[in-house]
Amino acid sequence: MSPRPRRIPDADLLRATARAIERLGPVRLTLADVAEESGLAPATLLQRFGSKRGLLLALARQGASGVAEEFARIRAAHRSPLRALEGVAECMAAMAKSPETLANNLAFFQIDLTDPEFHRLALAQARQFRAEIKRLLDDAVRAGEIRRRNTARLANAAQSLISGSMLNWAVHRTGRATSWILADLDALLRPYRT
Repeated sequence: MSPRPRRIPDADLLRATARAIERLGPVRLTLADVAEESGLAPATLLQRFGSKRGLLLALARQGASGVAEEFARIRAAHRSPLRALEGVAECMAAMAKSPETLANNLAFFQIDLTDPEFHRLALAQARQFRAEIKRLLDDAVRAGEIRRRNTARLANAAQSLISGSMLNWAVHRTGRATSWILADLDALLRPYRT
């Protein structure tokens, strides 16, 4: 009797799904594509997630539930709250490895905007993201890195800027997305720095 194959954790399968989406976008994506990326059979994915929609919803749920953990990871890597905010921008820039990759990730965002179940998860993720940025800005005020301001408004502006800057980079295609976003973030925060 041969040993049972080791079960691949859902988190690994969802990372494989995200990589396949970066290459293909969510519309062209098939369970066979994710199976190839993860080394599993499509039937195994079907068993675990029920359908392609179930797999994509699982990916969206992971995104919505993983915001605080990702911010904690970034905070742990940086002593300065403003440097941690730059780390967040760098993390987001990973969605824009190329204009094509960003386009494929944005195709997933279209689903977030048009499907109520996906939208609920995207909204939860966006609210958590903004709240975590506000926490970083509040910490930056306490650390003396920026002057006291309405950090809720500034967090909203930073969140909008990061997303918009990524799109702007994809149109202009000058340099790397990370550099583009960080330069825009610096322009936003410079008037508030001490």
